[in-house]
Amino acid sequence: MIRPSAHLAEVRYEIRGALTRRSRELEAAGLPIIKLNIGNPGRYGFETPPHLRDAIAAHLRDSEAYGHEQGLEEARETIAAQQRARGARGVEVERIFVGNGVSELIDLSLRALLQPGDEVLLPSPDYPLWSAATILNDGQPRYYRCLAENGHLPDPDEIEALVTARTRAIVLINPNNPTGAVYPRELLERIVRIAERHHLLLLTDEIYDEILYDGAQFVPLATVAGDVPCVSFGGLSKVHRACGYRVGWMSLSGDPVRTHDYRDALQLLAALRLCANVTAQWAVRPALESKPTIGALTSPGGRLHEARRMILEGVANSEFLDLATPGGALYAFPRVRADRVPRFDDNAFALRLLEEESVLVVPGSSFNVPDSRHLRLTLLPPPEQLREVFVRIERVLARMAEGQHARAVA
Repeated sequence: MIRPSAHLAEVRYEIRGALTRRSRELEAAGLPIIKLNIGNPGRYGFETPPHLRDAIAAHLRDSEAYGHEQGLEEARETIAAQQRARGARGVEVERIFVGNGVSELIDLSLRALLQPGDEVLLPSPDYPLWSAATILNDGQPRYYRCLAENGHLPDPDEIEALVTARTRAIVLINPNNPTGAVYPRELLERIVRIAERHHLLLLTDEIYDEILYDGAQFVPLATVAGDVPCVSFGGLSKVHRACGYRVGWMSLSGDPVRTHDYRDALQLLAALRLCANVTAQWAVRPALESKPTIGALTSPGGRLHEARRMILEGVANSEFLDLATPGGALYAFPRVRADRVPRFDDNAFALRLLEEESVLVVPGSSFNVPDSRHLRLTLLPPPEQLREVFVRIERVLARMAEGQHARAVA
């Protein structure tokens, strides 16, 4: 037997896990499945802006050799300019790293930071890659709660109470996946002060930075952090609907003296994988320097805005669900009410919804939420399809509630 790494026993990624494999089996048997499990715009009919494709096509001949380990100079200059325009301090081209999506860079950033047993403060719920990358790099996740009762915003006092002598970093996801929460400036300022007091690195996943609804305001963490060391992550996959291009970046801001050795460690790791995909990096400059295209989708009448409205209506009309309204990103994180379905297992519910109603969702426990009553829905399907999804969710929950009531009476 070839035994896998023991680290993997603690790693989960149900967004593409057992439920997804079962949905493929059902599809192979001829059943159409409504999929709300993944934030992959291209699979739902969204297209990458044509000027990004044109930039790549124009540079195919320039993409045949290995590139700089940190990314194309043109791309890094554009990213650095964006970060400086947002008010980030200490950002230079040599402190920008382009990778094969933010996923690769999350792993790289933690690998450069952690010693065995070091702790990383993560939100619960989190995007599970953060937990996985911490564990696979010999770190220990410690979770601060982002409760629905507080709009899925964290309590800074709870974050600080988790800090120990082994804590190395605080992770933020803003706008948040899976909840859609958008963090206000005052909250970010308090978290920055915690990092400053305890000499921690800030790691902020901002891949959904421009996907905002109904006047929500995104505040870049680096703008608030000032000289406090901060790594900000962004990319083309969500705002620019270019997931398959696999272009992400991270920007190291803050005091260059404090981060000098860490920057060199990042460069070493970047060099070991030679370089990121060169071809798609030519899309970075036109993406960041052209007029934004996401607003037409997130403003009233736009497809994402209407999908979100349909989810809000579906929850409002539900006998069984409540929801902290998402202000950004591509998801909603509704919760099943305990007074209506007292005994609830989110994984069992998700499997029933798939088997009985042909709808695929992700259980909230997949995002490292203990005793979860949540499920994550993506906003990407057509709005009218989402209306039908709530009809099907309501049917399954009604059957569960009736079954529990019948057992209680018996």
